[in-house]
Amino acid sequence: MTGHLPRSATGPTSDRSLPSAVSPTSDRSLPPAAATDAAVIGLDLGGTKIAAALLGPDGTVLARHTRPTPARDGAAAVLDALAGAAAAVDPGRLATALGIAAAGVVDPRTGMVTSATDSLSGWAGTALGTGLADRTGYPVACDNDVRATAGPELAALMADGGPGRGSLLFVAVGTGVGGAIAVDGRMLHGAAGLAGHLGHLPSPEAAGLPCTCGAAGHLEVIASGPGIAAHYARLTGTPVDRLETVAARAGQGDAAAVRAITTGAAATGQVLGGLANALGPDRVVVGGGVPRIGPLYGDALAAAFAAELMPPLRGLLPRAPLFGADAAVLGAAALTTILPLHHPGVLR
Repeated sequence: MTGHLPRSATGPTSDRSLPSAVSPTSDRSLPPAAATDAAVIGLDLGGTKIAAALLGPDGTVLARHTRPTPARDGAAAVLDALAGAAAAVDPGRLATALGIAAAGVVDPRTGMVTSATDSLSGWAGTALGTGLADRTGYPVACDNDVRATAGPELAALMADGGPGRGSLLFVAVGTGVGGAIAVDGRMLHGAAGLAGHLGHLPSPEAAGLPCTCGAAGHLEVIASGPGIAAHYARLTGTPVDRLETVAARAGQGDAAAVRAITTGAAATGQVLGGLANALGPDRVVVGGGVPRIGPLYGDALAAAFAAELMPPLRGLLPRAPLFGADAAVLGAAALTTILPLHHPGVLR
């Protein structure tokens, strides 16, 4: 089950196909609020920023707070910063629980960060659930940030489609490639919380290229923002500082820039199409910063995706996310109703 979902003060963005942003088909609103008797806190931990929101019993966002992530200062400093954000957003101690959407591979059952990149120093092996519970005094539910962000998408899908429509394939393409998979209304977590890490599926276009996980040839190496920039540098011999530089050059007709972007997009579309055949999703969502560079990316992804689909799935289109910047903190807050709670002061 996904549970119900808190309402955003800003509401969802339009439900649109990825290649060409079309007008929404209906005036959508978020699913009903989580069935709680009190307020909850949602935290979103990224490599550069911590976002916090206090949500009332009806799901309304009552307060917000942001602060920088002390990414280079170690796990204890990050936990302290998260606790500080929770205290700042809820000075009156209205909340009865806290949910956190965190970077890294998170096992919500044990509350442990089982794997992480070096974007947060010393983050792998952190006792996220109990560490944050002890620092804040709140019961804590925790999950990977992309799965938490996908939670609102799944809740909306089930609200729209009713029984039998609850299978979702979600990918977030940014500085890395993350994902979430839900089947028949149930978000998959898998052993050690690893389910959904789509960026570490093999991709022919990435063959031989080393991945941040220690293996080689994974999708993230060719399809993430840094991966596309690195591909452009390999094609031209000219290093670039960021994806936006490649996108600007593609807009000016630079053939190597066009190739780097469309290769990364097509690699993502091919992987998603193959997964769609395996899972039979009702909806496929492509989020993150990379798809925002424009239709060159979206069209290439959609074409590669469609080329992989079996006949029963033809007509399935990758969609942009329904929800905006609040999705992660809303999804984090909803975790408190659907995942195990890690309590402060428990003997361990």
